[in-house]
Amino acid sequence: MVNDVLGMTYVGWSVNSSTNLDVITGYDTYVVKVDQAVKGRFKKGLVVLDVSKSKLNDAVKTLRDQGYELLLVEPFFEHEDLQERYIAITQSRDGIAVSISANGGVDVEKNKDSIHAYTISDELDWNLLSKESQFSVEQLKNLVELFTAEYLTFLEINPYVVTTSAVQILDVAMEVDDAGLHFVNLWTEKDIRNPRSMNSYTQEDVVKSLDRESSSSFNLSVLNPNGSIFLLLSGGGASVVIADEIYNLGLGDQLANYGEYSGNPNTHETYLYAQQLLSLIAGSSAPRKVLFIGGAAANFTDIANTFAGIILAIDEQAESLCNEGVKVYVRRGGPRQKIGLARIEKTLKEHDLFGGVYDPTTSISDAVKIALTELE
Repeated sequence: MVNDVLGMTYVGWSVNSSTNLDVITGYDTYVVKVDQAVKGRFKKGLVVLDVSKSKLNDAVKTLRDQGYELLLVEPFFEHEDLQERYIAITQSRDGIAVSISANGGVDVEKNKDSIHAYTISDELDWNLLSKESQFSVEQLKNLVELFTAEYLTFLEINPYVVTTSAVQILDVAMEVDDAGLHFVNLWTEKDIRNPRSMNSYTQEDVVKSLDRESSSSFNLSVLNPNGSIFLLLSGGGASVVIADEIYNLGLGDQLANYGEYSGNPNTHETYLYAQQLLSLIAGSSAPRKVLFIGGAAANFTDIANTFAGIILAIDEQAESLCNEGVKVYVRRGGPRQKIGLARIEKTLKEHDLFGGVYDPTTSISDAVKIALTELE
C-alpha cells in the first residue's frame, strides 16, 4: 500500500512453503529476504542479495532452514551504499513526526546526527521536506494520510534510492495499532507478521484466538520449550515482577513461557487458557519441572471462579503432571481468595502435585524463591 499511495508499482513475490518459484520471472537477479517482522535482517543473515534465477531455490532453502516460513523475493537493484536514504513517520508527544536522513540503510542508527525530524503542523514547510527527502509534496502528504487513516504507529522506508530518473524503494516496515482493525481498509489481521520462526506453537495460536473472542485479556509466549519453570499468571504487573525475579535469581534460561490472563475472565475461559499452558509442560524434556500459579491481590477478578477453571484443567492433566514429577506453587489474592486458595490446595494435594499455596501475606518474591527450590 505504500507504493500505491506514492504512485509507484511494487514488484515482488510472497513466498511460503507451497509457492512455485517458477512464477518468479522477468529479472536477471533477485533479493530473497525474511518477511516476518524481524529487525536487523541483513546483519542477521536473513537477506540474500544478487540471486540468479537458478539459485533461487538454494536461497529460499537457506532462509527456511533457519526456521522462517514467510519470505519475499524482489528484483535486485544494484546501487552504492552511499545512495541509500531513510524516511520514517512516527507518533510523538507533539504529534506526527517525519524523520529523514541521507544516510540510510542498515547503519542508519549509527548516523543519528544525520536524521532530521519534522513535526507535522500548519507551519511545516512541505517544500523543504520534499527537497530533503526527494519525495514530492503530494507523495509526502499521501504518506502522512496513509499513516493516519490506516492506524499506523510507525512507518519506515529504509532504504530507498534516488536516481536521476526515479525513486526506488528497497524496503518498507510498518507497525499498526491492531485496535484499529475494524476501521481500516488496506490491511487485515492476515497481513500482520510474527517475528517467531515457523517453529511456533499451537498453544500460542489457541490463546491468541481466545484473546480475540473474549472481553478479557490472554497472552502466551513460549520462550524455551524444554524449560523447567512454567508460569500461569494473572495481571500484567505481577507477571513482569515474577519473570524478573526468576531472571534475577539466574534462572532465566530455564523459564519456559511468559504470559498472563487478566480482566476477570470466566471459569471456562480460564480453563481453556490453563489447558494450553499445562499442555506445554508435557512437551518439555527438562528433568525437573515446577509450575508457578501467581498474581498480585486482584481488584475485581474473582479468584474462586478463575481458579475453578484452573482446577478443571489440572484435573484433566493431573496424571501426566504427576508422572512428570511436577510440583505446583500458588500465590494469589483478591475477591473470594479464601475459597479459591482452599480449593486449589485440596486439588493439588489429591493429585500429589502440592508444592505450596500462599495468600498475600507472603510476598510474590518470597513465593517465587520457595517454588524454585524444587529445582535445586
